[in-house]
Amino acid sequence: MNRYPLWKNLLIVVVVLLGLLYALPNIFSQDPAMEISGIRRAQVDEATADRVRAALEAANVEIKSMELGVNKLLLRFPDTETQLKAKEVVEPVLGSGYTVALTLSTDVPGWLRAVGAEPMYLGLDLRGGIHVLIDVDMDAAIRQSIERYSSDIRSLLRKQKLRYTTVSLEGNSVIVRFKDAALRDQAFEVIGDEFRSLKLDSVDDGQSFLVKALMSPSEQQTVRKFALDQNITTLRNRVNALGVSEPIIVQQGERRIVVQLPGAQDPAKLKELLGATATLEYRLQDTEHSVEDAVAGKVPVGTKLYKTRDGRPILLKKRVIVTGNQITDASSGFDQRSGQPAVFVSLDGPGARRMRNVTTENVGKPMAVVFIEIRNETRIVDDKKVTRKVPVEEVISVANILEPFGRRFQTTGLDSSNEARDLALLLRAGALAAPIDIVEERTIGPSLGQDNIDQGFESVVIGMFLVVIFMAVYYRIFGLVADMALLLNLVLIVAVLSMLQATLTLPGIAGIVLTVGMAVDANVLIFERIREEIRVGSSPQASIYAGYEKAFSTIVDANVTTLIAAFVLFVFGTGPIKGFAVTLGIGILTSMFTAILGTRAVINLIYGGRRVKQISI
Repeated sequence: MNRYPLWKNLLIVVVVLLGLLYALPNIFSQDPAMEISGIRRAQVDEATADRVRAALEAANVEIKSMELGVNKLLLRFPDTETQLKAKEVVEPVLGSGYTVALTLSTDVPGWLRAVGAEPMYLGLDLRGGIHVLIDVDMDAAIRQSIERYSSDIRSLLRKQKLRYTTVSLEGNSVIVRFKDAALRDQAFEVIGDEFRSLKLDSVDDGQSFLVKALMSPSEQQTVRKFALDQNITTLRNRVNALGVSEPIIVQQGERRIVVQLPGAQDPAKLKELLGATATLEYRLQDTEHSVEDAVAGKVPVGTKLYKTRDGRPILLKKRVIVTGNQITDASSGFDQRSGQPAVFVSLDGPGARRMRNVTTENVGKPMAVVFIEIRNETRIVDDKKVTRKVPVEEVISVANILEPFGRRFQTTGLDSSNEARDLALLLRAGALAAPIDIVEERTIGPSLGQDNIDQGFESVVIGMFLVVIFMAVYYRIFGLVADMALLLNLVLIVAVLSMLQATLTLPGIAGIVLTVGMAVDANVLIFERIREEIRVGSSPQASIYAGYEKAFSTIVDANVTTLIAAFVLFVFGTGPIKGFAVTLGIGILTSMFTAILGTRAVINLIYGGRRVKQISI
């Protein structure tokens, strides 16, 4: 009696071993680290590692370890001060061709990583990191929308062959001037049919006849909401590409966005990423005018002077065929004919129609691809670092239009496969729908996060100590078995959080502390039931069996109701509440396993299959 079959004992042993294995990475320390990666043509190789090592040794900066990956170099340091000093030494040595980012890296052995054992993520309040509050320029979003309407109205009137005098912007409205009332009335109907969301009005100023197209308040509100949603999506895509674990990007109010990046320690790098713009413009090349005259200062009307990446001047027409805002998807690869790195681009409906129309009318003529990027340039002015945004416009490709094309095509002329991947990433993430401004920035250092971890660890230890003492004194051997199950329960919680790569925050630690107190509830019910059976005269073996069997339904009911509450908190809660709900839910499931199956297996090993006159409970 009171013996488990072999398969059930093996199952418990396997779960315990897996729990220990996947909880093990969390005992390794988080080292301040620095990650070096190449930009554009710059490669991170053994020579780069040697330069970095020599510079740090010359500056007496201690390196804990150095790992060279694929175009990436990771250095670990003993403390944060050494990490910051190392960045100051390395940046001038490498120059602007490399990105130097500060981060935290766990020194987990390779054999653990090989089986997928990684430490759980720590939230901003535990790991430290960066909190940024971003304001979205809604006025600019409205202005950009009005400018698009202006361009679309101008194109529509040209297509309908309605001659207008001027198209201008006044506030949140587009003003179209005509020479006579008949043309104005025709344009009024055409514009009204095409742009039903605009509020139109006819105005006469004595000398010309006007159509005034105004964005309605509801249309403006729609534009603002779209700008905020698009910016949130774009920022989330960019942050995910950065590789920050469990970033938090949420809306705050009507025009602000909160970004929290646990583990990030480089605000400058973050601001560069959040505000970065990289896009493409497709323009026709001007082959009718002299490039030499343009270089001398005589740039023809309707054209603009650019330079290719090798410094060669080139004239392009000002009219843009399509821009990065009309790109719906982008992926990197290689051109099948030339083998060069390429970006495969897909356009939205209007962009595809415009591209098809232009390429149909200009078969055999050259079309250029302009790469536009806003870079942060840092210079030393009066012994102070001054950072300013510098627009960079380069013609990366010029090719003849061999045949009409529309929705999907490819762009070549890139320096490397890394640049193709980065460009495709930014194009896929999308452009910011409106400019942003960082109005608040807080950096939580690892030391403060470590204080929170220490306090949370102390609360768990104190809670466990009190529970362990109570159970051991009150239930004796059975209480000690429950204490073993409680320790195993903690290990399994940590293991599951690590396997799910969930984020642990202070509220999550509160959920673990609560689970510690609740985990022994099931054992208390079982042990009290065993005591009742002994008091009514049942044998020790029968009392153990009845205690576990009869208390099972009560334990399940109590834990299911708590699990439902945790599920509701997770579904309807946000931020810290979700963290609390996750750890509470995981703790309930693991505690049921350890309190019912785990303790029963140990009790079976102690008392099962033999005659006993009394049990220590």
